[in-house]
Amino acid sequence: MDIKEVIMKRRTIRKYQQKPISRDILSELAESARLAPSAANMQPLAYLVVDQADLLETVFATVKWAGYLAPHANPKEGEKPVAYILVLADTTIREDGYQHDAGAAIENISLLAWHYGIGSCWIGSVDRPALQKALKIPGKYAIDSVIALGYSAEESEAEDENGSIKYYKDDQKKLHVPKRKLTNICFFNQIED
Repeated sequence: MDIKEVIMKRRTIRKYQQKPISRDILSELAESARLAPSAANMQPLAYLVVDQADLLETVFATVKWAGYLAPHANPKEGEKPVAYILVLADTTIREDGYQHDAGAAIENISLLAWHYGIGSCWIGSVDRPALQKALKIPGKYAIDSVIALGYSAEESEAEDENGSIKYYKDDQKKLHVPKRKLTNICFFNQIED
Protein backbone atom coordinates (compact mmCIF):
# COMPACT_ATOMS: atom_id res chain seq x y z
CA MET A 1 0.00 0.00 0.00
CA ASP A 2 1.40 3.42 -0.85
CA ILE A 3 1.16 6.28 1.65
CA LYS A 4 -1.82 7.92 -0.07
CA GLU A 5 -3.83 4.69 0.04
CA VAL A 6 -2.94 4.14 3.70
CA ILE A 7 -4.08 7.67 4.61
CA MET A 8 -7.30 7.51 2.59
CA LYS A 9 -8.36 4.02 3.69
CA ARG A 10 -7.37 4.02 7.39
CA ARG A 11 -10.38 4.05 9.69
CA THR A 12 -10.83 3.44 13.39
CA ILE A 13 -11.32 -0.25 14.14
CA ARG A 14 -12.91 -1.52 17.37
CA LYS A 15 -13.26 -5.26 16.72
CA TYR A 16 -10.19 -7.42 16.27
CA GLN A 17 -9.13 -10.90 15.24
CA GLN A 18 -7.39 -12.70 18.07
CA LYS A 19 -4.20 -13.12 16.05
CA PRO A 20 -1.13 -11.85 17.93
CA ILE A 21 0.92 -8.95 16.59
CA SER A 22 4.63 -9.72 16.48
CA ARG A 23 6.93 -7.85 18.84
CA ASP A 24 8.91 -6.76 15.76
CA ILE A 25 5.85 -4.95 14.38
CA LEU A 26 4.95 -3.51 17.78
CA SER A 27 8.51 -2.18 18.06
CA GLU A 28 8.22 -0.66 14.57
CA LEU A 29 5.01 1.08 15.61
CA ALA A 30 6.79 2.60 18.62
CA GLU A 31 9.70 3.55 16.36
CA SER A 32 7.32 5.34 13.98
CA ALA A 33 5.99 7.31 16.96
CA ARG A 34 9.50 8.14 18.15
CA LEU A 35 10.30 9.67 14.76
CA ALA A 36 7.21 11.92 14.68
CA PRO A 37 7.67 15.69 14.95
CA SER A 38 8.23 17.09 18.45
CA ALA A 39 7.86 20.76 19.44
CA ALA A 40 11.32 22.27 20.03
CA ASN A 41 12.56 18.67 19.62
CA MET A 42 12.03 18.17 23.35
CA GLN A 43 10.80 14.58 22.82
CA PRO A 44 8.82 14.17 26.05
CA LEU A 45 6.94 11.06 24.92
CA ALA A 46 7.47 7.45 25.93
CA TYR A 47 5.56 4.36 24.89
CA LEU A 48 4.38 1.43 26.99
CA VAL A 49 3.50 -1.55 24.79
CA VAL A 50 1.10 -4.01 26.42
CA ASP A 51 0.64 -7.47 24.86
CA GLN A 52 0.50 -9.77 27.90
CA ALA A 53 -2.96 -11.40 28.29
CA ASP A 54 -3.68 -10.45 31.91
CA LEU A 55 -2.50 -6.88 31.32
CA LEU A 56 -4.68 -6.60 28.20
CA GLU A 57 -7.71 -7.19 30.42
CA THR A 58 -6.42 -4.60 32.89
CA VAL A 59 -6.17 -1.96 30.16
CA PHE A 60 -9.53 -2.95 28.63
CA ALA A 61 -11.26 -2.37 31.96
CA THR A 62 -10.03 1.26 32.08
CA VAL A 63 -11.12 2.49 28.62
CA LYS A 64 -14.45 3.48 27.08
CA TRP A 65 -15.42 2.76 23.48
CA ALA A 66 -17.43 4.44 20.70
CA GLY A 67 -19.69 6.93 22.44
CA TYR A 68 -22.22 7.06 19.59
CA LEU A 69 -22.52 3.27 19.44
CA ALA A 70 -21.95 2.18 23.05
CA PRO A 71 -22.40 -0.37 24.38
CA HIS A 72 -23.21 -2.31 21.17
CA ALA A 73 -19.95 -1.44 19.41
CA ASN A 74 -17.77 -2.33 22.39
CA PRO A 75 -15.49 -5.28 21.61
CA LYS A 76 -16.86 -8.51 23.04
CA GLU A 77 -14.91 -11.60 24.05
CA GLY A 78 -13.09 -12.82 20.97
CA GLU A 79 -12.99 -9.26 19.49
CA LYS A 80 -10.85 -7.40 22.03
CA PRO A 81 -7.51 -5.77 21.21
CA VAL A 82 -4.46 -8.03 21.20
CA ALA A 83 -2.11 -5.17 22.07
CA TYR A 84 -2.13 -1.59 23.28
CA ILE A 85 0.38 1.21 23.09
CA LEU A 86 0.09 3.74 25.89
CA VAL A 87 1.40 7.14 24.88
CA LEU A 88 3.01 8.69 27.92
CA ALA A 89 4.45 12.15 28.54
CA ASP A 90 7.49 12.50 30.77
CA THR A 91 6.46 15.56 32.78
CA THR A 92 10.06 16.12 33.94
CA ILE A 93 10.81 17.01 30.31
CA ARG A 94 7.59 18.83 29.51
CA GLU A 95 4.78 19.30 32.00
CA ASP A 96 2.24 20.60 29.49
CA GLY A 97 2.00 21.19 25.74
CA TYR A 98 3.01 17.65 24.77
CA GLN A 99 -0.43 16.94 23.27
CA HIS A 100 0.57 18.07 19.78
CA ASP A 101 3.57 15.73 19.90
CA ALA A 102 1.25 12.93 21.01
CA GLY A 103 -1.15 13.57 18.11
CA ALA A 104 1.66 13.32 15.56
CA ALA A 105 3.05 10.16 17.19
CA ILE A 106 -0.37 8.51 17.37
CA GLU A 107 -1.09 9.25 13.73
CA ASN A 108 2.21 7.61 12.77
CA ILE A 109 1.28 4.53 14.83
CA SER A 110 -2.17 4.33 13.23
CA LEU A 111 -0.90 4.74 9.67
CA LEU A 112 1.92 2.23 9.97
CA ALA A 113 -0.42 -0.23 11.70
CA TRP A 114 -2.88 0.07 8.79
CA HIS A 115 -0.02 -0.55 6.35
CA TYR A 116 0.41 -3.93 8.07
CA GLY A 117 -3.35 -4.63 8.01
CA ILE A 118 -3.63 -3.86 11.71
CA GLY A 119 -6.59 -1.83 12.91
CA SER A 120 -6.26 0.76 15.65
CA CYS A 121 -8.44 2.86 17.89
CA TRP A 122 -7.13 6.06 19.48
CA ILE A 123 -8.72 6.15 22.92
CA GLY A 124 -8.80 9.29 25.02
CA SER A 125 -11.56 8.19 27.38
CA VAL A 126 -9.35 6.45 29.93
CA ASP A 127 -9.49 6.06 33.71
CA ARG A 128 -5.95 7.36 33.95
CA PRO A 129 -5.45 7.07 37.72
CA ALA A 130 -6.65 3.44 37.73
CA LEU A 131 -4.51 2.51 34.72
CA GLN A 132 -1.44 4.28 36.11
CA LYS A 133 -1.80 2.35 39.38
CA ALA A 134 -2.61 -1.02 37.78
CA LEU A 135 0.40 -0.91 35.44
CA LYS A 136 2.70 0.66 38.08
CA ILE A 137 3.56 3.55 35.77
CA PRO A 138 5.93 5.94 37.58
CA GLY A 139 4.37 9.24 38.63
CA LYS A 140 6.55 11.34 36.34
CA TYR A 141 4.60 9.96 33.35
CA ALA A 142 1.20 11.32 32.36
CA ILE A 143 -0.99 9.03 30.25
CA ASP A 144 -1.99 10.97 27.14
CA SER A 145 -3.81 8.26 25.18
CA VAL A 146 -4.23 4.53 24.74
CA ILE A 147 -4.01 3.01 21.26
CA ALA A 148 -5.86 -0.31 20.86
CA LEU A 149 -4.43 -2.62 18.21
CA GLY A 150 -5.36 -5.82 16.40
CA TYR A 151 -5.90 -7.26 12.95
CA SER A 152 -9.27 -5.93 11.82
CA ALA A 153 -12.41 -8.00 12.31
CA GLU A 154 -14.80 -5.35 10.99
CA GLU A 155 -15.24 -3.09 7.99
CA SER A 156 -15.31 0.67 8.21
CA GLU A 157 -15.58 3.32 5.53
CA ALA A 158 -15.64 7.09 5.34
CA GLU A 159 -18.48 8.83 3.56
CA ASP A 160 -19.53 12.41 2.99
CA GLU A 161 -21.48 13.87 5.89
CA ASN A 162 -25.14 14.45 5.08
CA GLY A 163 -26.61 16.29 8.05
CA SER A 164 -24.88 14.34 10.84
CA ILE A 165 -21.34 13.49 11.85
CA LYS A 166 -22.45 10.57 14.04
CA TYR A 167 -20.90 7.30 12.92
CA TYR A 168 -23.22 4.31 12.64
CA LYS A 169 -23.43 0.65 11.67
CA ASP A 170 -25.65 -0.57 8.86
CA ASP A 171 -27.65 -3.83 8.80
CA GLN A 172 -24.54 -5.74 7.71
CA LYS A 173 -22.66 -4.29 10.75
CA LYS A 174 -20.38 -2.21 8.55
CA LEU A 175 -19.26 0.98 10.26
CA HIS A 176 -19.91 4.23 8.38
CA VAL A 177 -18.00 7.35 9.39
CA PRO A 178 -19.43 10.62 8.04
CA LYS A 179 -16.75 13.21 7.25
CA ARG A 180 -17.44 16.86 6.50
CA LYS A 181 -17.20 17.58 2.79
CA LEU A 182 -13.90 19.02 1.63
CA THR A 183 -15.70 21.87 -0.15
CA ASN A 184 -17.13 22.96 3.23
CA ILE A 185 -13.84 23.01 5.11
CA CYS A 186 -11.02 23.76 2.64
CA PHE A 187 -10.54 27.37 1.55
CA PHE A 188 -7.97 29.06 -0.65
CA ASN A 189 -6.71 32.52 0.27
CA GLN A 190 -9.89 33.65 2.05
CA ILE A 191 -12.96 32.30 3.78
CA GLU A 192 -16.32 33.39 2.44
CA ASP A 193 -19.46 32.85 4.50
